[in-house]
Amino acid sequence: MKKELVTVVYDRKKEVTKTGRGTVEIRIYLGNGVRKYVKVCSCDPFEWKEFQHSEELRTQIAIYKHVVESMIKNGEELTIGNIDLHIGTDNTKKKENREVLKKKASKTGFIDFMIEQIAKETIVAATQQRKRVTMDAMKRFGRLNSFADITPNNVKAFDDFLRTECARTLPTIHNYHKILKMYTRLAAQLGYIPIDPYETPLCKFERGKYKVRRPLTEEELLTLRRCKMGEKEGRVRDLFVFCAYTGLAYIDSQKFDYESMTETINGQAYIDGKRVKTGCSFFTPILPPAMEVLKKYNYKLPHISNQKANDYLHVIEVQCKIHKPLTTHVARHSFATLALSYDIPIEDVAKMMGHTNIKTTQVYAKILKSTIERHSINLASVIK
Repeated sequence: MKKELVTVVYDRKKEVTKTGRGTVEIRIYLGNGVRKYVKVCSCDPFEWKEFQHSEELRTQIAIYKHVVESMIKNGEELTIGNIDLHIGTDNTKKKENREVLKKKASKTGFIDFMIEQIAKETIVAATQQRKRVTMDAMKRFGRLNSFADITPNNVKAFDDFLRTECARTLPTIHNYHKILKMYTRLAAQLGYIPIDPYETPLCKFERGKYKVRRPLTEEELLTLRRCKMGEKEGRVRDLFVFCAYTGLAYIDSQKFDYESMTETINGQAYIDGKRVKTGCSFFTPILPPAMEVLKKYNYKLPHISNQKANDYLHVIEVQCKIHKPLTTHVARHSFATLALSYDIPIEDVAKMMGHTNIKTTQVYAKILKSTIERHSINLASVIK
């Protein structure tokens, strides 16, 4: 088996037991027991569970892998000194190396730097799109173009711009910052900028809270399925029903291919695929209402844009007298809560939905009252 030359380690020095926080480091294996460690950040064990699956960390790993692979390709010896020359951490060469980097930075804008780094990353199309949206906002803002622009004051002004340009929620704004921070941190590590603005008190922004998810109950799903509709509304309703009884995100339903993505085990059909958004694998049953939809459309689901589908869903919620805001993603939430309400283990639900972190699935368990009520009654009946 080929040895991984670039890996990630957490709490190598056992700091958690003393301070509650451990260091996340990238470990570069140089051979003969020699390793180079590069600090990424520090976090507590709960933050680490989320950070280890983050795009930010994957990007950092990809950059260092690119450095090592380039050195091997160019015939350079893998030594700590040579690695330090490339990543700018050798104290004896640091000043000279920073001057080289500054000259390069003067010829390359910060947004160009982001584009260059993104091109090296192995990410799905949906993630690339989110990063393009962030860069488009930066271009409209107009004050984060060069490396000299990457200052705490300008990042704070960018936050103000995001809040006033349109009605963005705090979690949405946080996602813009999360993407930008990936590259300001890397630019600081490479010496393009003196400090990452996000390490300063001025750029500590509130994350905000997402709106409470309001999935449909089993009775509401049944009402939706039975409601008579016109052709266009009916097509959107059927796609919603398919997602609500498979757990697929709307974009995954649009990429769904019955011939290549399903298998049947003991008479039950399953979808075996990868999420478009994250690339994570999922394995989920096609429940009877979803199979009825497939049969209705000869196993080829209708295609419609997400925006148009959401427009029709607002009409459908009124028509069906469902007093909850319907969007395409509510279908996926409804599947999760439906599965949990029938006592399917949360680990299995996570696999069905393609969640990389079970904490994501636990969100649905928090809003589910029916199982708590049922188990409470059972518990009360045996406790004397």
